[in-house]
Amino acid sequence: MSDQRRIQPRKQPRQVRAELTRQRILTAAAHVFGEHGYAAGTTNRIAEQAGISIGSLYQYFPNKDAILAELLLRHLDDGAAATAKIQAGRLPGPIDEVFRVFVRGAINTHLDEPQLLRVLLEQAPRSRHLLEKVERLKQSLVGYLRELLDDHPEVRITDTETAARLIVTTVELVVHQLVADHEPVDVDRLEDEMVAMLTRYVRG
Repeated sequence: MSDQRRIQPRKQPRQVRAELTRQRILTAAAHVFGEHGYAAGTTNRIAEQAGISIGSLYQYFPNKDAILAELLLRHLDDGAAATAKIQAGRLPGPIDEVFRVFVRGAINTHLDEPQLLRVLLEQAPRSRHLLEKVERLKQSLVGYLRELLDDHPEVRITDTETAARLIVTTVELVVHQLVADHEPVDVDRLEDEMVAMLTRYVRG
């Protein structure tokens, strides 16, 4: 079996009841992976947490890698929805408050299940579909931020393309790493420090 097929769900539910069962499996898996980690997060534990038989679980997912890949895809969809909300809204005027909107949005999408987030970052399989989705989301955000930097009177950086890529990548990596870290992070302090860092960078 190819790696791509190994992490694909067995079937996409067509009925409400089946979709509810699928969501129950994913919710149970998020709890199990977060509490027990990847190695001990077995399909038997997931099925027990979901209140279904192991046979029922295998009707939807062939293995725990497929479940973990689906959880990563759901996490990515949450991030895409948060990004779309920012792009559709009216941003504040000062550049530091603009960055605060971006940083706070990134932090908020990572606060639930930090232990699960660590498993997703370190061990979730990456399908071609998922990698392409990540790249589309990143390019969309970079383009939006570059236009914002081009038009903002406080920005002194001339290479706004590189600046936008650097800002998007920095926010993504730092928030992922610190929120999922074994040591708890003060998210309010993290937000303030990141906003200050980015503001000083673009003001020159």
